Amino acid sequence: MIEKKPVKLALAWLVPAVGAAIFVTIQCFSYLNDYVRSGGMMQAITFGPAALWGVSIFYGAWVVPPLLALAGRRASDWAMLALGGLLFTMSTLAGVSDGLRDGGHLVALELLAVTLPGAVALIMSWRHIRSN
Repeated sequence: MIEKKPVKLALAWLVPAVGAAIFVTIQCFSYLNDYVRSGGMMQAITFGPAALWGVSIFYGAWVVPPLLALAGRRASDWAMLALGGLLFTMSTLAGVSDGLRDGGHLVALELLAVTLPGAVALIMSWRHIRSN
């Protein structure tokens, strides 16, 4: 039988991962909407290959904390907490700064979709480590 605690922890880390994907999608559409509304007068944002790889690796790394939660080992629990905390912090800071630049609705979305569930997942992870 599968233990429920690691599965719940993995699901807790999947929620901010999905929230981060939703946030970046809405952020892209929000920018595209502003670009079209301006009649193409805004400066287009361009990304080089290194930036595209960096963004892909960053958002792809959100899959690692849930996988580490399922491993159920002491070292993987600490790695989950460290990596998840880093992703949570970086996403919150980047999302809020992008939201302040691009619109307040993006700040609210970041706080609701990534920061709140990320804080819950961090608390659950810390409690899981302390209980073992």
